[in-house]
Amino acid sequence: MQFQSQVAEQGGVQAMEWCGSSLRILDQRYLPGQRLWVECHDAAEVAEAIRQGAVRGAAAVGIAAAYGIALAARRLGHADDWTEALEADFILLGQARPAAANLAWALRIMHDRLHRPAARMPEQLAQAAVSIHLSDLEANRSMAHLGMQLIRRHQRQPQRLMTLGNAGALAGGGYGSALGVIRAAHGAGLVEQVYASQSRPGTAGEVTAWELAQDQVPVVLHVDTAAGQLMKSDNPSWVVVGAERIAANGDVINAVGTYTLAVLAMHHGLRFMVVAPSSAIDLTLDAADELDLAGEALEQGVQPLLDVTPADLIDVIVTEKGIVERPDESRIAELLSHRRLH
Repeated sequence: MQFQSQVAEQGGVQAMEWCGSSLRILDQRYLPGQRLWVECHDAAEVAEAIRQGAVRGAAAVGIAAAYGIALAARRLGHADDWTEALEADFILLGQARPAAANLAWALRIMHDRLHRPAARMPEQLAQAAVSIHLSDLEANRSMAHLGMQLIRRHQRQPQRLMTLGNAGALAGGGYGSALGVIRAAHGAGLVEQVYASQSRPGTAGEVTAWELAQDQVPVVLHVDTAAGQLMKSDNPSWVVVGAERIAANGDVINAVGTYTLAVLAMHHGLRFMVVAPSSAIDLTLDAADELDLAGEALEQGVQPLLDVTPADLIDVIVTEKGIVERPDESRIAELLSHRRLH
């Protein structure tokens, strides 16, 4: 009940709906033209929805995977050794989209719950998944406020912002990371116009424009190759994007085209903001170039969907724990330090 009331309070479109015995996922492959739902009853169906792109956004993928484990436990009902009984489901979901750090993070939380004594493990795992969902929603609200304050600190007048991909309500628990900041900035009277870059393949830019239009945020959809000319002619102040994964040194892995946008932003004097929950930070990855994203895509015979933006092109990373300006290894480590109050 708490879960349903808090999400309903937020309003707007939601990526998924937990029904207790199933997980309903809004199929983003058909947005914004159609609203079609995929109903998943076990971990395999959730993993397939992630692989096929029905659920998108790093945080949303992690939330869906957590619910997938809850569904797997519900189907079993009882097990003498829950860790062994659910091992195959954890592996299946973990392989559905390995680039998303939030996926591994959410599955670690679910796996940790298996080691706590519980008479009714399926119910405990379902509550853990709901908690992950709600914590992402709260993290998004915190990031939105921090990002909005940062934009206002630099300029108190209405201004033009740019974004790429979709880091909105559909990409996580219900409010958005990058789009959460843009929504909050709009509510504070700081937004004159938003430019949403549309890159191919996919319709993430269209979905972003659709999401923002529902909140009456003035938005223009443009092809990503026009970004440089728009920066030159329309003088936007910020580029605000999300992240699939952030390396220990502050490098960012995000939707392909992010790197190009960062280079253009530096040339034209725009500030570049990355907004992502702290769960997207992967301290086991020293630098993002350790991953051969382009090579992996070529091996699979597909176009690369992700790219790497080096930390030195990023002005600030905003998380629910705080902000990191001019990110590097020491500043990222300080953000995640247990000594911090956040």
